[in-house]
Amino acid sequence: MKAKILFYALPALILATIHLVEAQQPGKVARIGYLDDSTTSRIAVRLETLRQELSKLGWNEGKNLTIESRFAEGKNDRLPELAAELVRLKVDLIVVAATPAALAAKSATTTIPIVMTNAGDPVGAGLVASLARPGGNVTGISSLSPELNSKRLEVLKDAVPKLARVGFLRATTGGIGRDLQLKEIRPAALALKLKLEEIDAQPDAKGLEDAFQTAKQKQVNAIMTMSTGPFFAERKRADRGACR
Repeated sequence: MKAKILFYALPALILATIHLVEAQQPGKVARIGYLDDSTTSRIAVRLETLRQELSKLGWNEGKNLTIESRFAEGKNDRLPELAAELVRLKVDLIVVAATPAALAAKSATTTIPIVMTNAGDPVGAGLVASLARPGGNVTGISSLSPELNSKRLEVLKDAVPKLARVGFLRATTGGIGRDLQLKEIRPAALALKLKLEEIDAQPDAKGLEDAFQTAKQKQVNAIMTMSTGPFFAERKRADRGACR
């Protein structure tokens, strides 16, 4: 559902930008660059939803639209190189999935429009000046994940009155986006008088299995995951692990 909400809103932002580009260059096939820190398989559903929604608005690959996709395969240090490649291709705009990709794209260009689909805290990360007036060449949608993690913790405490220890699965990569989430949730746990057990986890079968075993050893009463694309992509696997 989260992915659908993001990508139903996203085409409207992209469409407005494409119209501006085509107004300047009549007859030009629009070219969108898509930059993601995840893998092709993990992001396939989101990218297909994007294609479908753009098609409904009259934009079809092979006709009046080209999508250049680049994936860092979980290696964030590759993002600057991939962003620079999209800039060299002279795409009309760059769609980015989350904060690391957005930062890489912003560093690569100050002129090509950048549309975020799921940045956690774009102001805190230095992507935009403010949510109301972003300025520069970056715009899009924010998940506000650092603040929402704290709210989720509050809801969890209300749902489980005797809650004392919460396992928080954190990504081993993520840069400033990861740091902002941790900065927000740690004091929130203290305020709620909860012991936050931070557990590093790789978003794959073995990584999640190891993380849940660690959570059991720490005798946590509930588990939360950091808000990241890789964890979202493995949400079904995580749900199965939590139910064991």
